[in-house]
Amino acid sequence: MSNPPGSADEKLQDIQKKAFRYFEREANPVNGLICDKTAPGDKWSRDWPSSIAAVGFALASYPVAVTRDLLSREAAVQRTLATLRFFAQSPHGPEPDATGYRGFYYHFLDMQTGRRAWQCELSTIDTALLLAGMLTSARFFAGQAPAEVEIRSLVDALYRRVEWDWALDGDAAISMGWRPESGFLTPRWKGYNEALLLYLLALGSPTHPIPQRSYQAWTSGYEWKHVYGYDYLYGGALFTHQFPQIWIDFRGIQDNFMRDKGIDYFENSRRATYIQRQYAIANPLGFNGYTANCWGLTASQGPGPDTVLIDGVERQFLGYVARGVPYGPDDGTIAPWSVVASLPFAPEIVLPAIDYFVDELKLHDVNPYGFRATINPTYAAKPGHAGGWVSPWHFGINQGPVVLMIENHRSGLLWSLMRECPYVIQGLKRAGFGGDRL
Repeated sequence: MSNPPGSADEKLQDIQKKAFRYFEREANPVNGLICDKTAPGDKWSRDWPSSIAAVGFALASYPVAVTRDLLSREAAVQRTLATLRFFAQSPHGPEPDATGYRGFYYHFLDMQTGRRAWQCELSTIDTALLLAGMLTSARFFAGQAPAEVEIRSLVDALYRRVEWDWALDGDAAISMGWRPESGFLTPRWKGYNEALLLYLLALGSPTHPIPQRSYQAWTSGYEWKHVYGYDYLYGGALFTHQFPQIWIDFRGIQDNFMRDKGIDYFENSRRATYIQRQYAIANPLGFNGYTANCWGLTASQGPGPDTVLIDGVERQFLGYVARGVPYGPDDGTIAPWSVVASLPFAPEIVLPAIDYFVDELKLHDVNPYGFRATINPTYAAKPGHAGGWVSPWHFGINQGPVVLMIENHRSGLLWSLMRECPYVIQGLKRAGFGGDRL
């Protein structure tokens, strides 16, 4: 697909191509697992595990790559099948070194063996992200060739195996996870965040659905705020708005909460995107670099933990935390990828920010996979960091939203595929969504 030289679409295609390159190179071709994160010179085989969420993003990215001539359909089918066969055949049970249990999977898996890494939790949200990628595969590979028929069969079996109701553990709200050593985690998914996707997939199950009251328990934790002139359902980190809407087009459909407010989740995320920009303009904590075209706070890696005295102010810098607007935490760390992933919501403010990151700050072309995870211009005052701190890492869960949300902006591919997914439709209906499209 050709574009006029120097056009905005050409720039987006280049960003998309480099972000997808992560899934090409940081994969184990035998089992389809994707490395959680990497730095220049690293190889996934250096004992760093796979993130099952990154695998989900990779599976959803393969149809985009086929559509954009970044990967042949045959290669995409083989990658997808390797992944699905692994999850279908991998050790599944209560043993502490299994791959999954009751249809859920451990957050991190060993890249080579595919077994649980780091004594991590059986993750409900990361399983949902993995399954969303699988369901995308089933919708895209709709041909009658034996390999594509197998893809659909495996996806259906893996989705039907998930015991969503088990993850309630006697409560109305879904637990965040489970460990064989200690049982269910105490925290529950309640209140607006990325778990909107989790609830819809759990509601749509034909085998182990959660009850409708669970969705009501989820929305009972919602917080409606007035910030910088906007009324919206609060979600401080950008990724919480983006992850569910990679797959689900909420334009024109509403649940009871949004119906009462007179907007939909898409419009809510548009407002959240504008609030991020307004926060950077106001820059209440006085960090370096924040401007109308340099913003974007989300869950991300920072330069800390560290404390530095800068211009008489003691600044505390954080590591990996869920940064958010307007209530923090905020340590001056900006995630360019999170701005790109907001493109469908507010292209009129995102495109100028992309131009700034690419053309002014030169953050994209120097890296093999495009944008690194984060930057922190304030941390430049730290000796040895003249010019600002740039994360050495690329994360799979950052690269995926870049590939997928650029595509939703360009063609709406993910939205159109999932709009016809019967499980998603059922989940939306059981959650009380209504609208002409449903």
